[in-house]
Amino acid sequence: MHQMKQVPRILQVGTKTMSLILLLCLILLRGFEVDALEYDYSASIECLTHPLKPQYKGGIIKNPELNNGVEGWTSFGDAKIEHRESSGNKYVVAHSRKKAYDSVSQNIQIEKDKHYTLSAWIQVSKGNVLVTAFVKTRTGSKFGGAIFAETNCWSMLKGGFTAEESGPAELYFEGNDTSVDIWIDSVSLQPFTEKEWSSHQDQSIEKIRKRKVLIQALNEEGKPLANANVSFALKKLGFPFGSSMNKYILNNKLYQNWFTSRFTVTTFENEMKWYSTEAVKGKVDYTTADAMLQFAKQHNIEVRGHNVFWDDPHYQPSWVPSLSPTQLSSAVEERVKSVVSKYKGKLISWDVVNENMHFSFYESKLGKTFSGKIFNEVHKIDGQTTLFLNDYNTIEEISDGESSPARYLQKIKQIQSYAGNRGIPMGIGLESHFSHAINFPYMRSSLDYLGATRLPIWITELDVASQPRQLQYFELALKEAHSHPMVRGIVMWTAWSPQGCYKLCLVDNNFKNLPAGNVVDKFISQWKSNKLSGVTDKNGFLEITLFHGDYEMEILHPNQKNNTFTQILKVTPSDKSNQTQPLVKLQIK
Repeated sequence: MHQMKQVPRILQVGTKTMSLILLLCLILLRGFEVDALEYDYSASIECLTHPLKPQYKGGIIKNPELNNGVEGWTSFGDAKIEHRESSGNKYVVAHSRKKAYDSVSQNIQIEKDKHYTLSAWIQVSKGNVLVTAFVKTRTGSKFGGAIFAETNCWSMLKGGFTAEESGPAELYFEGNDTSVDIWIDSVSLQPFTEKEWSSHQDQSIEKIRKRKVLIQALNEEGKPLANANVSFALKKLGFPFGSSMNKYILNNKLYQNWFTSRFTVTTFENEMKWYSTEAVKGKVDYTTADAMLQFAKQHNIEVRGHNVFWDDPHYQPSWVPSLSPTQLSSAVEERVKSVVSKYKGKLISWDVVNENMHFSFYESKLGKTFSGKIFNEVHKIDGQTTLFLNDYNTIEEISDGESSPARYLQKIKQIQSYAGNRGIPMGIGLESHFSHAINFPYMRSSLDYLGATRLPIWITELDVASQPRQLQYFELALKEAHSHPMVRGIVMWTAWSPQGCYKLCLVDNNFKNLPAGNVVDKFISQWKSNKLSGVTDKNGFLEITLFHGDYEMEILHPNQKNNTFTQILKVTPSDKSNQTQPLVKLQIK
């Protein structure tokens, strides 16, 4: 263990003094032991010459690497299948296809309520073709996942589903372009129980959201100081968690107190949008947004910029739709210069062109490169702030192909390909408005796939629509998102207003928790455990596991009455496992 080379701080305590050296070291957890098979969060967004090995060695799939011919595999529909080998790699090909579902399949057995994670490597004989995996059961077909497959290289499909019944089923693949042959290799289907699924979350949280703090107390002679009482009070959580807010917070003390005691990040519901700041052409008014930003800063709450533009034609300033392309182009330039310059360096991110996978108001008038151009212009003005895409149904709705993970990746690449955009800081915003029962295997695998971009992922507008298991899904969605290694923050779309909330209300009009508010407080309570204290052992050591964040550390030794001192301790994440890192050395005289 190496001590830091720094001058110790001299702290006066009460009317007496004492000499005490505290050596703090930070080490990462060695792992969270569970009996369940670990979940594989890996995914590939690259098109590879050879497919990777199947995850979980194929799980319940027979002959997953096609090393034994087509054993276990059969033709689905009217397709013909053929076993092939190229450069030592063996695979199956479905050809002579007449219908989208003509392909290759395997019979499997599924168990009700189990979560299944699916992966496969796909190639097509020509073009760039969407290939979808389905699981046919006795009562219908379940979506498994989809990928845009290419020719001459292999693409990874990753998805999943929760079984609603037990019994025989059949895994098969679809491709709407029947003129292409579909190649399949390295297929895996791995089941997990609900308990195992939850253990993956616990394991991941222990690994990615916490670190072990090792403290050794030494007296002025360098000898261990036993029985020193050390306590930790969390002052700011390292993981950003918050809710949207609106103008009603400015003059409502109850709203303010409830909000600021819980959250570290926010998004303005409407107040920074173009239709709010320039309702009348040429009359720009940031008064409300400025006041809200000032309020957030006063309470150490970070703010996401939402948004520069919104691509939905229904949410434009009333004077914008009638503009000619030339006039619109000019207005767009003024909007970028105005709002981005004003809030440069004051926000942690920008949602640049909101929902541009579902809508194309600006592209239809100013050209297909609009999003790339605006990302470029925003970056030129506010170069240090992360620029986000932000859209819905990427992890919520399996049937919405407009913003599927594969489509999302295409949009990222399109924006990055615009001249000058290579290397700009970009982020992935997933709104997460869940309208139906949540498909958690699909949610997790979608995060896996997008996480392979290595771009920061934020859950930006989380809520769950009214349904029989609304609160349960809300709680589980929070945990699923928080436990994923690539998720960097969560914002819920739960702003309060006198007229009610969007879909999910946390409090009533007296700011007393509703059931959903209790879910949030339970979620927050994991970070504010009452067990954040301990006593040094005979060798002066105390080891404690803490969530990432800023803590006020208070230290008291029983032999020194009325003598305590405090120190701010920052517990930060690290990419290196099992690393011992000196933090601070204190001496009190």
